[in-house]
Amino acid sequence: MGTPQFPDLGKHCSVEDCKQIDFLPFTCDRCHLVYCLEHRSYIKHHCPKADKKDVTVVICPLCAKGVRLIPDEDPNITWEMHVNTECDPSNYDKVTKKKKCPVPGCREVLTFSNTIKCRDCTLDHCLKHRFGPAHKCPGPKKFDQGFPFMGLLSRSRKESKTNQAPATSSSKWATSLLNAASTVRASAEAGMTKLGSEISQKLQIARDGVGLSSSGGGSNGNAGQVEECPQCGAKFSSVTTLVDHVEKVHERNNQSRVFKMSIDVCPKCSKGFRDPVALVEHVERDHGGTSKA
Repeated sequence: MGTPQFPDLGKHCSVEDCKQIDFLPFTCDRCHLVYCLEHRSYIKHHCPKADKKDVTVVICPLCAKGVRLIPDEDPNITWEMHVNTECDPSNYDKVTKKKKCPVPGCREVLTFSNTIKCRDCTLDHCLKHRFGPAHKCPGPKKFDQGFPFMGLLSRSRKESKTNQAPATSSSKWATSLLNAASTVRASAEAGMTKLGSEISQKLQIARDGVGLSSSGGGSNGNAGQVEECPQCGAKFSSVTTLVDHVEKVHERNNQSRVFKMSIDVCPKCSKGFRDPVALVEHVERDHGGTSKA
């Protein structure tokens, strides 16, 4: 075997009926024997270990998953292990039922190459119905906005589109804003009036107490009497000190409360207004709320 220069060159085929010398022999990766070109395959040399790495997969009829059979293990044991551990019957519909285009009358099966997701309704469609008008797209979802005047603005826009006369819709919009602004102003003025009357009553009671104490100042019955503030509960030795306390502390606080008003913000330019009527006039003048002649 070989040549004088290369005595180890070439090997004989392991098949008994062949024994042909091959200078480029093949070694089987299962039985690890040497074979010639003709007997190199598992079938040709009848390899006894050829099924060691064969892959046999059985589709489960319950969950439609592939179950790989182990060569050295009983198929019944492999099947029972799959059923007891990883078999999920709910997966059968996901695998067997093919996803189709949701457009009525379209039976196109959606695959990786012909599926387009709409950016507005976020649904998958086929290439034929990928555009919004083709699948009657309802458009993106509209989120509710918490600003009180945004509802009136949205209503005015809808009315301006449906009605042919824009002046009528804009006048309704302006009337609604004026009604809302007048309601806010009336409630604020009522609160200011009520608070002012309460302050006047408190001061009158304190002044009457000063007159009584001055008229009966010589009697010993009022000696050591402690006066208490009706608002904060502070105690004073004389009525005069109590009156000064009410005028300096509570009158200033009440005045600051009277003039503290809420600020309304324009929904378009975010500009603040203390008067709701001024806000309505600003929207009409700068943002075209109404069509003035």
